[in-house]
Amino acid sequence: MELWYTEKQTENYGITAKIEKTLHTEQSEFQRIDLIETNQWGKMLVLDGMVMTTDKDEFVYHEMITHLAMNTHPNPKRVLVVGGGDGGAIREILKYPSIETAVLAEIDGRVIEVSKEYLPEIAGKLEDPRVDVQVVDGIKYIHDNKNSFDVILVDSTEPVGPAVGLFARDFYQGIYEALKEDGIMVAQSESPWFNSELITRVFKDIASIYPVTRYYTASIPTYPSGLWSWTMGSKKYDPLEVDEAKLIEPENTKYYHKGMHKTVFTLPKFVGELLK
Repeated sequence: MELWYTEKQTENYGITAKIEKTLHTEQSEFQRIDLIETNQWGKMLVLDGMVMTTDKDEFVYHEMITHLAMNTHPNPKRVLVVGGGDGGAIREILKYPSIETAVLAEIDGRVIEVSKEYLPEIAGKLEDPRVDVQVVDGIKYIHDNKNSFDVILVDSTEPVGPAVGLFARDFYQGIYEALKEDGIMVAQSESPWFNSELITRVFKDIASIYPVTRYYTASIPTYPSGLWSWTMGSKKYDPLEVDEAKLIEPENTKYYHKGMHKTVFTLPKFVGELLK
């Protein structure tokens, strides 16, 4: 008998993967957490029925949410990740020699523990002495830490359940206040195919707060439609105006490299239309 996992991404569309076995399942205080072994993608972390990351394609998301901002800021020392309990964004942040402190603010401590146990290649850097793991509501943490960070990354789940507040304009304003005077933020902003209205709203909200606002995409096969996006808000630095000679080539990346730093902001015409 074959077993398959299916994520119903809309009422009319989904993705499916053949399952080898279930490694872990539980209902935490905030969400259902499943860790399954798939034939195609290896281990797959699923929260409330939505694919968060897999062994084989996780590098795309974690590199792309991280390196555009990190390589645009000239000297990032203190960085915050809101959400991101799997630890992948933290792993990428620590590739920059300027980093003194990387804070992970994750509301669900069980996601962190499950990721450490089953996804050590992703979560392995959470034990680094430069990492400060805070099991806390990210919105409250932002509110309580004004003028504290050079870069803030919003590594949220989809805009349902505990993550709804991470897509609100008030939250982006709070991030602005938690950033230093030349700080940069990046928020994952879903699929242009399935979340066009959200993308338009998020871009408009961030652009109303930050002097520099940029939007970029990448291909992630296990995410809805395979095309994913992020929105950057910057108080000072424009990723399109960085000196390419000064860009850092991060170690052991599989997707991002400094030669593509500016090209990812060139959008398909239908995607660019969402930002007008």
